[in-house]
Amino acid sequence: MFVSENLNVTSEGHLTIGGADTVELVKEYGTPLYVMDEQMIRKSLRRFHDSMNKYYNGQGEVHYASKAFSCMEMCRIVASEGDGLDAVSIGELYTALKAGFPMEKVGFHGNNKTDEELRFAVQNKVGHIIVDNISELHRLEKIAEDLGVRPNIMFRIKPGIDAHTHDFVKTGQIDSKFGFALETGEAFEAVKEAVSCKNVNLYGLHCHIGSQIFDIAPFEEAAKVMLGFIAKIRNELGYEIEGLNLGGGFGIMYTDKDDPSPFETYLERVSQVVKSECENLGIKLPRMFIEPGRSIAAPAGITLYTVGARKEIPDIRTYISVDGGMADSPRYILYGSEYTAIVANKADQEKTEKVTIAGKCCESGDLIGENMPLQHAESGDIIAVCATGAYNYSMSSNYNRLQKPAVVFVNEGRSRIAVKRETLDDIIRNDI
Repeated sequence: MFVSENLNVTSEGHLTIGGADTVELVKEYGTPLYVMDEQMIRKSLRRFHDSMNKYYNGQGEVHYASKAFSCMEMCRIVASEGDGLDAVSIGELYTALKAGFPMEKVGFHGNNKTDEELRFAVQNKVGHIIVDNISELHRLEKIAEDLGVRPNIMFRIKPGIDAHTHDFVKTGQIDSKFGFALETGEAFEAVKEAVSCKNVNLYGLHCHIGSQIFDIAPFEEAAKVMLGFIAKIRNELGYEIEGLNLGGGFGIMYTDKDDPSPFETYLERVSQVVKSECENLGIKLPRMFIEPGRSIAAPAGITLYTVGARKEIPDIRTYISVDGGMADSPRYILYGSEYTAIVANKADQEKTEKVTIAGKCCESGDLIGENMPLQHAESGDIIAVCATGAYNYSMSSNYNRLQKPAVVFVNEGRSRIAVKRETLDDIIRNDI
């Protein structure tokens, strides 16, 4: 019935998440409301790092991709599980720092890092900086010299793999704004230059082929390509690459049409490829990093809305309008992303109609989804949109000067505020 195992129904027909009654959550915190299940986040993190230990002899690290969902409480949870963090901006770095996250377990990404961001990362001793282009290498070399330190770096490599996903979230092909291309020789020339640098240490290589990927084969192929490149560096430059970051992008279930592979299957198969390729190529086993983000955060979260209007257009469609929309749930207007929705106060009832759930922003395209199966919904009902823990809060905006919703964490039936709802004063706080 549900796309996530942490959802259930009470005897009154109310939807629950992590044991917490969503109707009661709305009474306490209002709507729109992001709700995150702490135990599911922890369970997913543990599945990844337990699989890494089992299939890769513990020679790897799980770095949560914080772009999926970042707040101080999320950083604290990841840290308490002993995992690392992937950050892509000074804001994400600062959030981790203020949360007390161990910065030596942070990798810093970005295709256009500013000098301010690079300096901040170096000064705060992040574990490694993933260098995206040659000008960044030059700027980082100068910053490191000025600060008298020698940071670890990885190079982001485009392995030329088709990830079989939406064009907007493909990142590993040659025509991408990210990284160094293998096909053109650009990546090898960059490695040669980095090896000669005095103020940075080329620790590893990184690749990321895309997001919301269901097929494991592209990940296996990317691993083969990257290991072949590591062997070329060793054979031609005599330089040993120690770390290999294979990124993230693991698909999750948004609707019952999605069929993701278990995390364990991915790590088992990719680990087998890495081990066998290293043996065939005569290179040492690298320390392996992975960067799950969506697969950690998305299934753990839902968004709750209150229905305002029901608008039936005969022989065309029925609109169910809610008190949120593209400002707090932007993925439909960006990618046409599909979700599963439930009337949270009627969760035990059959879904008897297909509707368009519309947001309140002044845009015709402001929709949560179209042709969505749903229980009969009326004004005052509560709509739960499932698997919204990733790329909703993190991509939210103040469009139409709407206030960003609160984020509530639930833990075995108990709830607590992690991010306060914005006030009207928050909307104008930077106005002059």
